[in-house]
Amino acid sequence: MQNNDEMIRILFIGDIVGKTGRNVIKHRLKSMREEHLIDFVIANGENLAGGFGITQKIAVSMQNAGIDVFTSGNHIWNNNDVYNIINNNNILRPLNYHPDLPGHGAADFYVNEQFLISIVNIEGRIFMNPIDCPFRAMDSYLEEKGGNRIIIVDFHAEATAEKQAMGYHLDGRVTGLIGTHTHVQTADSRVLENGTAYITDAGMTGGLEGVIGFNSDSSRKRILYQAPQRLQVASAKPMFNGVLLHINTHSKKTEKIERIFEYDKN
Repeated sequence: MQNNDEMIRILFIGDIVGKTGRNVIKHRLKSMREEHLIDFVIANGENLAGGFGITQKIAVSMQNAGIDVFTSGNHIWNNNDVYNIINNNNILRPLNYHPDLPGHGAADFYVNEQFLISIVNIEGRIFMNPIDCPFRAMDSYLEEKGGNRIIIVDFHAEATAEKQAMGYHLDGRVTGLIGTHTHVQTADSRVLENGTAYITDAGMTGGLEGVIGFNSDSSRKRILYQAPQRLQVASAKPMFNGVLLHINTHSKKTEKIERIFEYDKN
């Protein structure tokens, strides 16, 4: 969708959870692209396959529904089928994983065949499994690849403080820093002082009536008993969460960030 030469709109969709989330995308995304004149769509896809991981078949179906690139996080390796697709440019794994692992932590795209944008995926360390420092990974990336381009970062992390610190660390150096992983959309979306769009968590696309996208009963028992429980994807009140970035193509800065929170009230 072509906009004027000074502005593009990029949609970032919060973690898509299982079949419920996939159905929301299939039923809503194409019309949303038209309604909001969206030029490019990023989605966190690490929970697409039953809530854990991603498969080639699902990735293709979601691309056909209108997603341009998938970011991920700590669940990217949960389904072995990912190894058949992880080297594709439109499926990212966190940049700060060990460099010997397959896949890419960043990729470049052209929007409307003229605007170069870079999508970067990093993962946090606080309350997460051990991993290389995301701050140093971003510094190295920007030193090597930074420049006159639009850069959108998915920071997949647990701790609010770590995400906020990263926001200030990257303010003015990237176009947007979008938090993912906790599946609950936060109310702190804003453009930071030096033009970087920020939100602690973009939220989740899946069943609202559940626990972060999973059946409430199995989730409750897992926490109550502290014993393994098979989690089922929640289906009630399908919800769409994300943020829409209005980006100035000359300054490479975000002029406006809008939260999207839609759900089936029936």
